[in-house]
Amino acid sequence: MLLAQLTRGGAYLGDQVKIAVLADPQLMDHTSLPLAPKSLALEIAQFYTDLYMRRSFLASILPFKPDLVLFLGDFFDGGPQLSDEEWQESLSRFRHIFDLNHRGRYSDIPVYNIPGNHDNGYAAVLSHNPKVIDRYEKEFGARDYRFTVGEVEFIAIDSQTLDGLEHGTLTSTTWNFVKNVSADVMVHPRVLLTHIPLYRPDWTSCGPQRSSPIINQRVSRASYDQDITYQNYLTEESSRLLLDLIRPVLVLSGHDHDQCTVTHLTQHGPIKEHTLGTLSWQQGNLYPSFMLLTASKNLTSSNTTKPEDAVSTQLCFLPMQLHIYIWYLSLFVLTVLVLLLWPTNGLGAWNHYIHSVGSMGRALLSSDIFKGRSKEKDEEDESCEYEMVWDAEGSMHLVKKMSTKATFTSSTESELVARGNAVLRPVSKKHISQDPMEASVSVEMNTEDGGNTVVLHNRSSRSKTKMVCGRLVRTLRLLVAIAVVNLPLYMMFLANDWIN
Repeated sequence: MLLAQLTRGGAYLGDQVKIAVLADPQLMDHTSLPLAPKSLALEIAQFYTDLYMRRSFLASILPFKPDLVLFLGDFFDGGPQLSDEEWQESLSRFRHIFDLNHRGRYSDIPVYNIPGNHDNGYAAVLSHNPKVIDRYEKEFGARDYRFTVGEVEFIAIDSQTLDGLEHGTLTSTTWNFVKNVSADVMVHPRVLLTHIPLYRPDWTSCGPQRSSPIINQRVSRASYDQDITYQNYLTEESSRLLLDLIRPVLVLSGHDHDQCTVTHLTQHGPIKEHTLGTLSWQQGNLYPSFMLLTASKNLTSSNTTKPEDAVSTQLCFLPMQLHIYIWYLSLFVLTVLVLLLWPTNGLGAWNHYIHSVGSMGRALLSSDIFKGRSKEKDEEDESCEYEMVWDAEGSMHLVKKMSTKATFTSSTESELVARGNAVLRPVSKKHISQDPMEASVSVEMNTEDGGNTVVLHNRSSRSKTKMVCGRLVRTLRLLVAIAVVNLPLYMMFLANDWIN
């Protein structure tokens, strides 16, 4: 629906300005993970995190053709702790990810920024390390300022200084700016931009878009001067004073890394606040997001009766990169298993399996279950022997008697039978019963019928080991062949996304 409103010239059909709002890209550095600086693991983590945000910006955000881009702070992760050289390196990465030129613009699209606590630090850091403020303002401009888009005025403040020491220079500067804005006649509806969200009571619901647990207020102060060292939200007093002085129709904030929508009740009426989630998939949120905001150019012609109707917002979610990587890993494991278990003779093995199933079926049909009693009688006859007996008149009679099979083993005979099926046929029962060593034995080798197979244990172990090693070598060769084909394509696509 939003894309349908776009025209080839990059403007909406109607009197509206399109604004892309991004929060907390928080570029990774050596302070992000317990890894050595410049280590391979850290470089890989940085690259894939940067690549995700670059793809998201170029392929998901820019196609909406925004008229301007707005960042709600936390460009870097360890900003105050970085040396000048490290900070410049992070700044170069930031510009490359979002395709910004030396003037901080994307092509002809202006970009607006507000500082976050990971860029300059909280009040306790700022008051003792003014260098971080100097380098920030040199690259990004003023920390407290105002600008108008269409007929909507945006008020940007450095929220990290609001709850600092009452008589501190930085805190006084920010509050003086807020009071000057309040003293001016409000010509256009205002939108307040703050990195740290405004105060809300503990366990306040954040709406259905939030994926992580609700975070309650937590404020930490330095022991030596009680200046702010950490806070989840602005204090209740500062939040109420901000809303009363500026009287915005909408508040946009970041810092929390997850979505949250709350309504503040003030003497001027309810004011909605949108806290945006992080743009990065490495900052504790599986569902990165950004916001599309539209501001009216002409309130008179747009049939807008209420000031809050001058702006509209739409939250947009980006792909879940972690789930994509899990899917890649699952496919890799499945590929390895297929290569390991696939028969060595390929598709020809199916003929062998079909033949084996047929043989089993024929053996089942010829079993006792189907032959019945006749089979039992045959077996009974086979287990008996007949002896010729002459009576007094000279007549011969056959007398049935149970046979006794002589079984004996010797080292020489085990060498004779080797790997075949041995069938002992008694030639003379009398000789066998008298002296087993003098028995005449007929050895019949049968390697195709299903007789008793003699298998030497050590030979079997060697054959199994050889088979396993063979399969591993074959799997490794196939993986190398797959990698030779796919890795160059993968690297080519990575280079295209990162460079172009």
